[in-house]
Amino acid sequence: MGRRNRNVNKFAQRKRERKEQAKNPQDKPAADTRKHYEDIVRENATFEEYYKAQKVCPEDEWSDFMTSLKENLPTAFRITGSKCEADALLNIVKSEYFSDILNMKINNDDKEQEEEIKPINLSWYPGGLAWQLRLSRTDIRRSETLYKLHNFLVAETAAGGVSRQEAVSMIPPVVLNVEPHHKVLDMCAAPGSKTAQLIEFLHADEDKVPTGFVMANDVDNSRCYMLVHQAKRLNSPCILITNHDSAVMPALTVTDKNDPNGSKPLKFDRILCDVPCSGDATLRKNPDIWLKWSTGNGNNLHGIQYRVLRRGCELLSTGGRLVYSTCSFNPIENEAVVHRLLQESGEGIELVDVADMLPGLKYHKGMTHWRPASKDMAFYDRYEDVPEKWQTVVRPQMFPPKPEDLDKYKLDRCIRILPHHQDTGGFFVAVFEKKSQLAWEKTEEKRIDNGAAEDAKEDKKEPPKKKRRMGGYREDPFVFFSGDGEDVFPSIKEFYDLRENFDSTCLLTRCHVGKKKNVYMVSPIVKDVVQKNETKVKIINTGVKTFVRCDNKNMTCPFRLSQEGLSSISPYVGPKRRLEILKEDLVLVLQNDNPSNPPEIKLFSEHTQKLVKDFATGSCILEYRDTESNLKLTLVGWRGVNSLRAYTATPDTVHYLRLLGADYSKYDVNKFKKASDVPEEVNSKDAAETSEIEPNLDGNNGDAPENEAPDTSNTNK
Repeated sequence: MGRRNRNVNKFAQRKRERKEQAKNPQDKPAADTRKHYEDIVRENATFEEYYKAQKVCPEDEWSDFMTSLKENLPTAFRITGSKCEADALLNIVKSEYFSDILNMKINNDDKEQEEEIKPINLSWYPGGLAWQLRLSRTDIRRSETLYKLHNFLVAETAAGGVSRQEAVSMIPPVVLNVEPHHKVLDMCAAPGSKTAQLIEFLHADEDKVPTGFVMANDVDNSRCYMLVHQAKRLNSPCILITNHDSAVMPALTVTDKNDPNGSKPLKFDRILCDVPCSGDATLRKNPDIWLKWSTGNGNNLHGIQYRVLRRGCELLSTGGRLVYSTCSFNPIENEAVVHRLLQESGEGIELVDVADMLPGLKYHKGMTHWRPASKDMAFYDRYEDVPEKWQTVVRPQMFPPKPEDLDKYKLDRCIRILPHHQDTGGFFVAVFEKKSQLAWEKTEEKRIDNGAAEDAKEDKKEPPKKKRRMGGYREDPFVFFSGDGEDVFPSIKEFYDLRENFDSTCLLTRCHVGKKKNVYMVSPIVKDVVQKNETKVKIINTGVKTFVRCDNKNMTCPFRLSQEGLSSISPYVGPKRRLEILKEDLVLVLQNDNPSNPPEIKLFSEHTQKLVKDFATGSCILEYRDTESNLKLTLVGWRGVNSLRAYTATPDTVHYLRLLGADYSKYDVNKFKKASDVPEEVNSKDAAETSEIEPNLDGNNGDAPENEAPDTSNTNK
């Protein structure tokens, strides 16, 4: 668990606060005046006036645009995971869930009529894995007829089989075109839905660990732990989560392959700049924006958006690709930022047309003319016309290019998605490719080449900027294994029959002293980045939990396998700790998941009984292969003295049973029924459980470890 930077006695603090309050009594705070979303009047005259004047939408589409904005947002999700599991889950979704709702109708309060529910496949998303339903989240939660669909989405989201995400929000990672060897930076990553996509694309080749990685960064320390939660669902050893102001992201280094003892600057092949924005394109899911929208929102954000984009371009390698995106309609946050960068960067970077990567997507091309406005809704065609009192708000860089320069900047290659195009939220996307060093990068190099570095520093007229103090938790250290001689590794290597090509230096713990409780695994490139840059940037989290301490008298190795890191370590585990069992046996261990009463060996098929007869007790890998569908499942198991069970969390258990076509009805509770109607065994379980349980199996026969608290040292704070 991380620690706050300053130790505070909470009890003494409360006592002081009570005394202070008694001495200086204050009036009671005003009542909460916030409105429920359903009570918000979805209108804002200034919003309409501003965007009509900007012509963000053709006049003949304006009515459809505004009508769509006032309706609730449909539900969208995508199917994730390994290819074989994703294909199997997609077939289940189509056959079991979509077929049930195809002929259903629901009341549409906005249109005062019934509407059919039509599942829509998002044609532009790779593999046909993304879907949209004409149902809001409220519709799904409140309709008894849809409770199975609701349970499916909740359970599979927890298991990592499904990601619920707004449809248009899926576009930036798609056009970023990530491949397994790419070094990827997500500059403003929280809450992490796009980061999850980047990780999925990075792992496109399932047969080997990617040689690239994803660095997910966010300036907000508390939001970084949302990223940790997202990463935990995807179990990748190729992700780092960092906490830094992305506008001043430090220059990082990695080992130079040509000189193993030297370093070279870390340049990224792919960068996502999904910058902070006014968010007025999310009005369908955030109706409170209707109440507080003003022209000042976009004007105030233009500067930070530009600085993040500019820093991203500096960190991009030549030939690399960067995607700039916002969930705003405002050209001041969109095309004005893009135009400013292109204007200042010379010919080093250019916009790319990615229409061919998004087949079937309806959109408008980027705007080439707009008019900045001040807070009093006065519009300006030239900066010279701006009154002095507004010149700090309306800046010269916000104005559009001159008509004769339109071909030079190609702003029409940007993508604008409006809500009425395909019943979604709004979005803006611009894709850049770096052709050469940027103008100011060349200037800086010349300055350093012409004199000493110290002289170069003195030439800078700009005063030194005050370093931003980053708050939050003081993170535990990342302590990598020194090699095969690490104190706990020999027993792990021998017990799990690890292959000789396994690099033990990619294992790490989060403590310098004391017992190693959890052992995490990272890819070689991530290890290099952490070790070279730990003092330059605050690293919140990296590594996937692979081994968990499990002091048990029946184990010669004090560590068991963890389901989270199984896909990473499994290729290196030898046959001594692997069991390939039949489908009926896998269903048996999954359905009998009571840790106090695991299934006995005699209940399994003769095939499995022979396999485990001389199999040593302790942690192992359970494997199942379906030769017809190519479905392959790999689970952490436990061979007890008289039993065999799976070590899976409840959402994972439901996920695997669903893929196997087995009965999981005890988890599929209808929340509209009274508690008395629900079987007792279901009431005793927490269907929302997401952390692994450390149970005591087989009661007193010592088959498995004692109960222990869920691990939080490397996950959520």
